[in-house]
Amino acid sequence: MSQFTNFTKGFLKENPILVLVLGTCPTLATTSSAINGMGMGLATTFVLIGSNVFISLLKDVIPDKVRIPAFIVVIATFVTIVDLVMQAFVPALYATLGIFIPLIVVNCIVLGRAEAYASKNTVWSSFVDGAGMGLGFTFALGVLGTIREILGSGSVFGHKFIEGDGILVFILAPGAFMALGYLIAIVNKINKANKA
Repeated sequence: MSQFTNFTKGFLKENPILVLVLGTCPTLATTSSAINGMGMGLATTFVLIGSNVFISLLKDVIPDKVRIPAFIVVIATFVTIVDLVMQAFVPALYATLGIFIPLIVVNCIVLGRAEAYASKNTVWSSFVDGAGMGLGFTFALGVLGTIREILGSGSVFGHKFIEGDGILVFILAPGAFMALGYLIAIVNKINKANKA
């Protein structure tokens, strides 16, 4: 598989949210606006890339019996870095995302890529995989956040373009489920059309 194909599979073919349906908790909780979705996605992308690279570097030294705990320690290190950097440089976004930043440690997307890909492949391939999956995750969160923000409050990235209130349900959890369901259906249709 070429590096380009490995990179792009995270956007549609194997998108963590829209195809694999992993990490739905932070997806539904943090996408009430486009900026929140993008912020969460980029934080997760950094953790994915960093942990994939380090796990790929250490794969031959980590004993099989402690493989998963070792992966979690590596992931937790990168989550701590993201947590501290966001707290220092984007405190408003950090306050909005709250507990979901530290919870990246247990996000099944990150641990899944470490186990399924980084522990079996080269450093460069693991970097490309982490970047592709992370940016695919960011793309899904950004699109979902944009849709919910437009429908829920008539704005995009905080810029109001529709007078009055939007459809409140799209800012709440039921709206997140509805919007995500439609996005998953659209991506499945695109993937089926590409296979035909």
